[in-house]
Amino acid sequence: AIGDYMNVTNATELDKVHLASIYLATVIGSVTTTGSLVAFGKLDGRLDSSPMKHAARDQINAGLGAATLGAGAVIMGGPELGTGLGCLGGALTTSGILGWHMTASIGGADMPVVITVLNSYSGWALCAEGFMLDMPVMTTVGALIGCSGAALTKIMCDAMNRDILSVILGGYGTKSSGKGVAMQFEGEATTTNVDSVVSLLAEAQSVIIVPGYGFAVAKGQ
Repeated sequence: AIGDYMNVTNATELDKVHLASIYLATVIGSVTTTGSLVAFGKLDGRLDSSPMKHAARDQINAGLGAATLGAGAVIMGGPELGTGLGCLGGALTTSGILGWHMTASIGGADMPVVITVLNSYSGWALCAEGFMLDMPVMTTVGALIGCSGAALTKIMCDAMNRDILSVILGGYGTKSSGKGVAMQFEGEATTTNVDSVVSLLAEAQSVIIVPGYGFAVAKGQ
């Protein structure tokens, strides 16, 4: 997107749709790239899977988002090439940090949901590229990827008992620290052993295996 902007003859003559496409492709692509790297690191065990616990987490995300939007407002004004490149570079940097910070603020148990969110983002970035390059096929494919990723994210959040907004916004609205009184569990625990499980499976008429059901019921993180 930045390369396309650099190759225009006169940046001040670009229409609003083209400018918006360049800006959105840059920002969404940057968020998706850095967020995907963090998600890969957590799932692969190269990074700590626990969420980043920073007291000013939401404020940092809001500040980075505001800076990114401010750069976008300047770009939409159709500035000179130098000013536009500076704002695009700033938006690229702040959105990249935002993608890294939001993903790092989410625990490893929610990474599958985060991946579907990032997949949806990649589709919207592709859609913006299609508008920028005037390629309807790319726009259509990107919209399909974005919509399907968003639908899958909603389904997974419902299945895992997660708030979709807190996942998309990097844990917004959730506690950023583990302080406080521990939850008290009530009830009677049911224990079993290998022989009992084998016997139950052998006598069962049908067996349903639901991956992740225990995490979902326990709201595991």
